[in-house]
Amino acid sequence: MKKNWKGCLFTIFAIILVASVTGCNSQPAISSTTSTSSSSANNAHAVVQKGPHWSYAGEEGPEHWGELEKDFVACGNGHEQSPVNIEHTHLEASQTQQPLQVHYTNTKASILNNGHTVQISVADANNNIVLDGTKFTLKQFHFHHPSEHQIDGKNAEMELHFVHQSDNGSTAVLGVLIQSGKENKAFNRIWSKLPKDISQEAALDEEINLATLLPKDLHSVRYNGSLTTPPCTEHVNWTVLEQPIEMSADQINQFAAIFPDNHRPVQQLGTRELTADK
Repeated sequence: MKKNWKGCLFTIFAIILVASVTGCNSQPAISSTTSTSSSSANNAHAVVQKGPHWSYAGEEGPEHWGELEKDFVACGNGHEQSPVNIEHTHLEASQTQQPLQVHYTNTKASILNNGHTVQISVADANNNIVLDGTKFTLKQFHFHHPSEHQIDGKNAEMELHFVHQSDNGSTAVLGVLIQSGKENKAFNRIWSKLPKDISQEAALDEEINLATLLPKDLHSVRYNGSLTTPPCTEHVNWTVLEQPIEMSADQINQFAAIFPDNHRPVQQLGTRELTADK
C-alpha cells in the first residue's frame, strides 16, 4: 500500500510539473508573436524613451537642454546653433553657391508621433537634394509649431524640416516655412493619419508625392548650423527656402492640438554668414 501511495503521489506530481512547464512555454510563444507584429512600434518607442527626457517647457525645456546630459552640452555652449533669425539686411549674395537641386518623387512612407513632433519616414532612397555637388539622401521629415526659424524677427505659423544625410554621414536639413492661407491638399493624406498618441505609428495607405510639398520657387538661404533638438549636433548644412507654403487654419490647428508648442527659440548667429542664391 505504501508503494502504491507513493506511486500515485509521484504520478500526481509529474502531471502538475508537466502542466506548469507547458504553461510557461506557452506565454513566450504569445509574446514572441506580439513582438514580431509590433517591432516597429517597439523600436520607435525605444527611440522616444532613449536618454534623458527633454521637452519644450519648464525645467527640461530648451534653456536647460545643455544641463540634462553630457551629450547635450552643445545645446548650451555650441557656437553654431540653430534655428536663427534670418534678417534680410544680413544676407550676402553668394557668387559660388549653386542653386539647390531637389530630386523628390512618389514614395511609400510611415508616420510616427515620437513625443516631440510628427515624423514621416520615407522608404525610397532615390529622394535626395544636391548642395554644391554633394548628394544628400532624404531620411525623414517633420513639423514644428510655430516655426523655428524667424524671418526678420517674425515666426511663421509652422515649419517643415526635411532631414537628409550624405554618404559620408554629413547632415543637411531643408526648412520650409508654413503660413496660414488656403487648404494644402498635398498634405491631406498625411493629415488624415496624424497620430495623437506617443509612439503611435502607421503606414500611409498610398504613396505621397514629396515634390508637391514644396513651393515652386526654390530660392534659398544657407548657413552652417545644428540640429534643433538634443543633442544639438553642429556642422549641419541648413537650407531655408525663401518662399513659404500655405496651410489652412484648420490644418494648422489639427497639428497644434497635438503639439501646441514644439519649437526651439532662435539662437545667436554670431559670426556666421547667411548666404542667398544669386
